[in-house]
Amino acid sequence: MKRKGILIIIDGLGDRPIKEFGGKTPLEYANTPNLDKLAKIGILGLQDPIKPGQPAGSDTAHLSIFGYNPYKTYRGRGFFEALGVGLDLDKDDLAFRVNFATIKNGIIVDRRAGRISTEEAHELAKAIQENVKLPVEFIFKGATGHRAVLVLKGMAKGYKVGENDPHEAGKPPHKFTYGDEESRKVAEILEEFVQKAHEVLENHPVNEKRRKEGKPVANYLLIRGAGTYPDIPMKFTEQWGVKAAAVLATALVKGVARAIGFDVFTPEGATGEYNTDEMAKAKAAVELLKDYDFVFVHFKPTDAAGHDNKPKLKAEMIEKADRMIGYIIENIDLEKTVIAVTGDHSTPCEVMNHSGDPVPLLIAGGGVRTDYAESFGERECMRGGIGRVKGHDIVPMMMDLMGRTEKFGA
Repeated sequence: MKRKGILIIIDGLGDRPIKEFGGKTPLEYANTPNLDKLAKIGILGLQDPIKPGQPAGSDTAHLSIFGYNPYKTYRGRGFFEALGVGLDLDKDDLAFRVNFATIKNGIIVDRRAGRISTEEAHELAKAIQENVKLPVEFIFKGATGHRAVLVLKGMAKGYKVGENDPHEAGKPPHKFTYGDEESRKVAEILEEFVQKAHEVLENHPVNEKRRKEGKPVANYLLIRGAGTYPDIPMKFTEQWGVKAAAVLATALVKGVARAIGFDVFTPEGATGEYNTDEMAKAKAAVELLKDYDFVFVHFKPTDAAGHDNKPKLKAEMIEKADRMIGYIIENIDLEKTVIAVTGDHSTPCEVMNHSGDPVPLLIAGGGVRTDYAESFGERECMRGGIGRVKGHDIVPMMMDLMGRTEKFGA
């Protein structure tokens, strides 16, 4: 019997015990009746997105979960960001991920410019595209929230270039380093671009308004993640013979989904930020499952709360994701549908970054064997029936339950 599948990735889901929660993690502390319902009728485990103890980026983690070896496939994050904002790039283009940031007296005081809104960032990006002139053709476009994308056309050979992001506030931006002559040219172009963009941003009306409101201004660009065309040997859709759709708002993950053959949808109200409309995503997923064999749903704000060291907010975002999942399971047939829920990596609040901690995983529906779990949390997953697996094991397990695998051997 062939079934359909839905994979829900709650970004940065895993965490560590929180003192103010009595030693519980945000997932264990949150009120998650729908995830707990799935846990009772499904099977739990832990998964290492890449390998045990290896902190994973969202890009490399998603590649691994969808079955690709990130050590062979990955060519830098910037290209996925560019694909994610809808750019169709050539193989000789060089792409970067960018943060709008706040600089004062030569020191970065906020790497995310107070988490400037997507609308503000897009307006600032438009001003930069229109007013900055460089010796090469370029594209600069706002992504999600404080993020943007820079593409240098025809400069892929200069990919051995460093970044200016110090990765923490209170430090000056780095100078762009380079590994060869082609990359030296790129480093010089980036230095010029950052300076000219700063001049455009400093007195832009968006920032004048933010100053009056006492908010951090987005007056500087932090550029990193040089990326060229990824090495995708076979599309996910071709490998598994399925029609696949993705429901998501974050540019980076959109880019990964596009690269491996998913049709990408962003329903109105889905922002990837704390204010994202989770029910818009849920409704879109249910509708898409009517026409697609495999639907991937990505939920971002849990990761942001981990980065911001806000455990209560992370628990609230998990509850938001749980409401989304509740609508989905109420409107699909779990006899005919396999549903998996996990994260792309752990983002512990105490770390304020991605860590190598394993990530909770559940699989339900489709006649899956059950274990004795009563709820969905890190400790319950430790003793679940799946055990501890790699991220790239998830989709094959789903596809087997979906009746879409073939026997190996006679």
